[in-house]
Parts: sequence; structure tokens; C-alpha cells
Amino acid sequence: MITKIFALPVIEQIAPVLSRRQLDELDVIVVDHPQVRASVALQGAHLLSWKPAGEEEVLWLSNNTPFKNGKALRGGVPVCWPWFGPAEDKALPAHGFARNLPWTLSAHSEDASGVSLTFELQSSDETRKLWPHDFTLYARYKLGKTCEMELEAHGEFEVTSALHTYFNVGNIADVKVSGLGDIYIDKVLGGEKGQLTDGVQTFPDRTDRVYLAAEECSVIHDASLKRTIDVEHRHHSNVVGWNPGPALSASMGDMPDDGYKTFVCVETACVTTSQKASTDKPARLAATLRVAKNG
Repeated sequence: MITKIFALPVIEQIAPVLSRRQLDELDVIVVDHPQVRASVALQGAHLLSWKPAGEEEVLWLSNNTPFKNGKALRGGVPVCWPWFGPAEDKALPAHGFARNLPWTLSAHSEDASGVSLTFELQSSDETRKLWPHDFTLYARYKLGKTCEMELEAHGEFEVTSALHTYFNVGNIADVKVSGLGDIYIDKVLGGEKGQLTDGVQTFPDRTDRVYLAAEECSVIHDASLKRTIDVEHRHHSNVVGWNPGPALSASMGDMPDDGYKTFVCVETACVTTSQKASTDKPARLAATLRVAKNG
């Protein structure tokens, strides 16, 4: 799918290294820079891919996900906001509405090290039907050798949220994640609390854990691709580790049956503690991704 995005015809050349293209129903901003290749769907301000020069793709994107208006995309970095997980009202979309709505590209800049993009979403009659608050939400991406992501929410409200990042891995059986802390809520087991014995998460089957005291940096150890990825978290209360495992993966229409083998989700999140935004102080959630080692 990522290869397909970069082969799309250019609809608008925004800057020498920045263009707008279209995949099925959705507009995609494509970054083709000497230091980095990346792509972002305007729907959801959804980072689809990030590949620093000389590296393998860092993010995973499902080849089966439909690029349709209002349909959540599977892979990359979905923006979960203003709630994480299922809503209390089952008629409302899971993980909020921000990832299903079109955003605007409100600013961009380019230099020798990479590209910075700012996307904006504002409250509307449509959003107020789902959530009765006025807001302005910004998603900022600084894309180069590192990937810096930040959500900034203006208004007066409380939210839960996540940068639900899907990482490309060689084989989930060879993946370990460290820096998550010990105590977690196990959503596969209905919310039971658990504890890691050695501080390292592996993924032998379906895994869905909300970590309660993660370190500032989670590290993905990928033996198959012979690399580690640092995930630095900021303004978060939790880190979520997720992989659907074989049975759930096979049941998901927007994922290949064996899709679970080639990604792991390590999510910067505020799940157990909500974030407060006020007139004086916006709510923020941020992460920095870095490929730490090859060889």
C-alpha cells in the first residue's frame, strides 16, 4: 500500500518536496525529501508512512484498508480523540471521531533536515452531534531522521486519547518491547491487573495491555529486521501494547489474515487518566520515534 501511495499521480505540487495526491476517495499529502519519505492522509491527519533515508519502513499500513470517506484507516498512526476505545454510547465511533473526519493542512515548512506539517480540525455541527464541545485540534509532524508527533487540543473539556502507532516489524514472534513498566491492565482478560516479571513484553498471542507506569521511552527490539526503535512519550499517562494475534487478525476485514505477524502497536496514550484542556492551557500528547540501531 505504501509503495502504491508514492506511485500516485500528483494533483497539486505544494512545495518541491511536498505534494497532494489521491488514493480512492482520500487526499494524501506525500513527502519526498532527500532525508525522508512519508505520507499523511488528510482524513484524520493520519500519518500513513515514515521512512528515514537508509532505513526500512518504520510504520505498518494494511494492504487491505479501504481509503473511503469516513472509514477508519488500519495502520500508520491513527489519532484517537476525544475518547480512547469504545464510547459509552455504542452508536458512537470507537476511538473518537478525529480519525474519521477531514482535516486541513494549515502550515508546512521544509529545510535540509526534513519537513514540518501542521494539520487542523475544528468543531462543527457534525462533531457537536457526537460530542457537545467546541474545540480546535492541531496535529503536528516533524519528519526527518526522527519523527516528532504532537496533538494539541484547545477548548474546555476532558478527553482520553492516543497516538495509536503501528510499527513495521519482521516477525512478531521475534519482537520484544521494554520500558513499559511492570503493572498493566489486561483488556484481553476483561480488565484484570497483571505484572510483567522481567519488564519485557512479548507477543505470543492476542495482546492488549494498558501500562500504568511506563518509562519515558519504550524500546521495540526487532530481531528479524535487526533494529531497535525508540518511542519517547510525553504528556501521557499510559502506554498501550497491542497485537491482535492470529484469530482476531483473521476476523478483521481491513487486515490480511496474517497481518498480525508484521506489526506491533506501542501507543502513547491517556487512557486511565483523562486530560483537561482549559482556555489558558491546551491539552497535549506527543511522541518521538527514532530508529536506534541497524546491524
